[in-house]
Amino acid sequence: MAQTNNSSNELTNTELSIQISLSGLSFCILNRNSNTIINLSEFQFEKKLNPLALLDRLKDLFNTEQALSLNFSKVSVVHDNDLSALMPQDLFNEDHLADYLKFNAKILKSDYITFDSILENHSVNVYVPYININNFIYDKFGAFTFKHSSTVLIENILQIERNKMNTRLYVHVCTDHFEIVIVEHGKLKLYNSFAYGTEADFIYYILFTAEQLKLDPETLKLVLLGAIDKDDHLYNIAYKYIRHISFGNRNDRFKFDTQPQTRYSNFTLIKNI
Repeated sequence: MAQTNNSSNELTNTELSIQISLSGLSFCILNRNSNTIINLSEFQFEKKLNPLALLDRLKDLFNTEQALSLNFSKVSVVHDNDLSALMPQDLFNEDHLADYLKFNAKILKSDYITFDSILENHSVNVYVPYININNFIYDKFGAFTFKHSSTVLIENILQIERNKMNTRLYVHVCTDHFEIVIVEHGKLKLYNSFAYGTEADFIYYILFTAEQLKLDPETLKLVLLGAIDKDDHLYNIAYKYIRHISFGNRNDRFKFDTQPQTRYSNFTLIKNI
């Protein structure tokens, strides 16, 4: 989804990607001339915020981070929340956006609802962005684009799996929630998001999802993305029940001034550049 106005900044070859959630935010800056990500920063909050407090944190960030004072040729925002729903393109009607969300998300009459088209599987992702964040970015930069984090995740996993013939269960781990994407023969079979507080929550939702789709944990291929590594308690409990575990790969097209923590961390932020 794009949002524009009639103003424009001085054009540069530098692009900004920002990911926003109530639990934290992150950003990266790409210099197109050198094809290098020159800044990659992540900030976790002490507690989950409301959208007003989230905006205050973002404003503070722009006041304190020198890198964000650059003029950018492109700005993009990734909204990370659980207020989204996937619809087949053939069944989608733009006049019924609220109807698609109301059964699995708590929405208000005042909420602004929009959608992303996912060309890879002819679907539409309906969601509620943080509109106060969009307004702030709009006032600051003018034209920018925004997507839901699950759109970026699904698009890129489907591109990775395009020519593969088996079934994989991807788990994208964030601070207080994780997302499951199951791809079978290159096609999206399931997407869902789960809040978790303990390792028991984490493995329960993975195994429950696998059971519903009749996937055997002894043969299931699990691919991990995001904020997790082999020393993590989440990894240890997953490996206790699932033998075939691997870590994903962003397959970066860029160089980095400072390397990300892993080749699969900050997945949606970096893949949105």
